[in-house]
Amino acid sequence: MLAQLSVKNLAVVEHLELSFETGMSSVTGETGSGKSILIQALSFALGTRGDSTVVRHGKSKAEISAVFEVKRNKKIQSYLQKQGLDDDGECILRRVIGVDGRSKAFINGSSVPLSTVRQLGELLIDIHGQNEHQLLLRQHQQIELVDDYASISQEISELNYLVSKYKKASKNLELLLTNQNSELENQELIKHQLKELDDALLTQEELDSIESEYKVNSNSNNLIEMVGGILNKLEDESGPSSQLQSLSHELSQASAIDNKLEETNDLLVSTHLQSQECIYFLTSYLNSITIDEQATAELEERLTELHGFARKHNCKISELLRIREGIKTIIGDFEIGFSMVNRLKEEKEKYENEYKLLAQKIREARLIKSSELSKLVTSAMQVLGMPGSEFKAKLTEKTIGVNFNGTESVDFLVRTNDGQPLQPLKKVASGGELSRVSLAISVVSADSEYAPTLIFDEVDVGISGAIAEVVGHKLKELSQHYQVICITHLAQVASFGHQHLRVSKVQQGDGASTTVEQLSKNDRVLEVARILGGITITEKARKAAAEMIQKSA
Repeated sequence: MLAQLSVKNLAVVEHLELSFETGMSSVTGETGSGKSILIQALSFALGTRGDSTVVRHGKSKAEISAVFEVKRNKKIQSYLQKQGLDDDGECILRRVIGVDGRSKAFINGSSVPLSTVRQLGELLIDIHGQNEHQLLLRQHQQIELVDDYASISQEISELNYLVSKYKKASKNLELLLTNQNSELENQELIKHQLKELDDALLTQEELDSIESEYKVNSNSNNLIEMVGGILNKLEDESGPSSQLQSLSHELSQASAIDNKLEETNDLLVSTHLQSQECIYFLTSYLNSITIDEQATAELEERLTELHGFARKHNCKISELLRIREGIKTIIGDFEIGFSMVNRLKEEKEKYENEYKLLAQKIREARLIKSSELSKLVTSAMQVLGMPGSEFKAKLTEKTIGVNFNGTESVDFLVRTNDGQPLQPLKKVASGGELSRVSLAISVVSADSEYAPTLIFDEVDVGISGAIAEVVGHKLKELSQHYQVICITHLAQVASFGHQHLRVSKVQQGDGASTTVEQLSKNDRVLEVARILGGITITEKARKAAAEMIQKSA
């Protein structure tokens, strides 16, 4: 609820400090005293754009602060937490508008954009009158009110959860299908490449050795010639092997004389043995080499094939098996994608079927309760002095599909006189009529979740007498559920308030200034008497005022 309002240098207000109470607060004052300044100040606190013209003449800036108690309002506390704004059970909106036209907005001491203030403002206050803040004029509020009245808010939350899941599955499915369609040709190419590599019967052993094997086979004649020449030299009687054997024998004799030569002699003997091993190996090697032109041709053909694969995949021959495994992984990903498509299709169908069942249940509840609400509001409008008027909560079928909040939208239609067509609530011309329609809706749907503070701006325009008393009674009835602030010019309405505020305009040295004061019990009687009797307050008017206040208590 609104607890305090502070205004400095706003238009005709120099300085104003107000405290508000629970229940119903009546706001009265002479015509032209500036009663609307309260609405204007709150509007700026709630995020309405303002320019330099609203700053009091001669001042550098206007400043408005509104303090709300939000301990019991989980919805508002949740919003503040999501925005990272601490509340401690209290919400303070502060707005500063400079003479240069610039403005700043703050929530609980933190600077925020006006859009954030406006969003929060919708949760804090609902203003009923000819102004842009009235929530009932907004279609999203109208359907929420019908759903609250039908006690299906939980079902709506479940439905919107299904819609979110459906839309997420649809978006993911669409994205997946788009990617798959764009990669379809690529998939076929990759599958063809895998088939090529599979048909090639690759083994890592072959890939590691084929190049060297081909090199040996294609050069077998040269190898035989070169290795044979080396063998001939090694085995020649004057060749190195024979010389090593002879030298080893001689050094052995010398080492018998001087044992210092034994180690060197051992090296020479070892060298001779190694030369013999070379002869044995080269002999064996020559015996193993064969000249097979067909095998060489086959190796060349195979190597050409493998080189072709290597060029195609931009890798070495020895890496072809790794490339094949990578292609298998890609194809596996494709298959996972196909599996995911099927899963998403199943999910989408599941959510859609669940949506249809729940949406039909919600539609049936809306049809019954919107008809009931329409009759009750129409009846309340008659009581509030609007004969021949009618209210209708009209359900309109939405475009076929899965939609947030169900398969229909809600429009509040009104006619204020016989013979007129029903038209949207926002097109009702008279501010007083609009306020009374809003009051009728509010009273009938008092258990619905409005903002905690409702402001009615001159709801009693165009009425008097018994109807005015009914309006006052309805406002007080509504104040059992919400904090109600009513700006009125009728004594019958003002007398129902738990709190009474009087707006006055006084002349000062620097111009006119508007002030607001909370009235005591005696002052309240005088104010109601003034409204009843005019400037001169008679004893008769005073007694009538006291009786009226006592009767309304």
